Amino acid sequence: MRQIFKAGLGLALMASLGACAAPNTASRAAMPDDAMLGFAQQDVTIDSFTVSVPKSLTVNERNTYYPRGDIVWRGDPIGDRHAQVREIFEAGLRNAAPRISGTRPVRMDIQVTRFHALSEKARYSVGGVHDIEFMYRLIDVTTGQQIGATQTVDADLEALAGQAAMVADARGNTQKARIVAHLGSVLVEELTVAGGHQNANLGILQAINDL
Repeated sequence: MRQIFKAGLGLALMASLGACAAPNTASRAAMPDDAMLGFAQQDVTIDSFTVSVPKSLTVNERNTYYPRGDIVWRGDPIGDRHAQVREIFEAGLRNAAPRISGTRPVRMDIQVTRFHALSEKARYSVGGVHDIEFMYRLIDVTTGQQIGATQTVDADLEALAGQAAMVADARGNTQKARIVAHLGSVLVEELTVAGGHQNANLGILQAINDL
């Protein structure tokens, strides 16, 4: 019932809006799918990383305004969406690593918990929000000990819509390119800024994702 209500509310709101109108080598030995135990201090540098996208995360390929599922991704050809999401996070980590220049080398273990981008129908009409969530822990590479507690990060990104999305694609600024760059910035903030990354306030479409 909650999902029906959410879908109905989402369609109603999007219709209304439319009427008014976006390091080092990665290890494939990622973390286990169960809860992690860990956190990040500042003054670190990324020596290596792992990314886990649990197979328990559900994938939805339906072209509706708001497909139900943990993973909704259309920025790569149809294929193994879990692997594609992992590669996006790995690219974001490679983007971030050179910009994190502390003195304590760590391995960063990331576990993705949600990666809900836009369906074709939403992207080329009303737009929306790329709803991205993950957990991470830092492991001191010298001692092998985890540093602090595991952190949970919300890393939402406003999605381009309609003509703006098509123009961006033509320039090479695709969904994938935008999300990789965004993840890089999020990770830099997490490890270098006091308080870490602060999720953007993206309005009603973001609120729909949280229902």
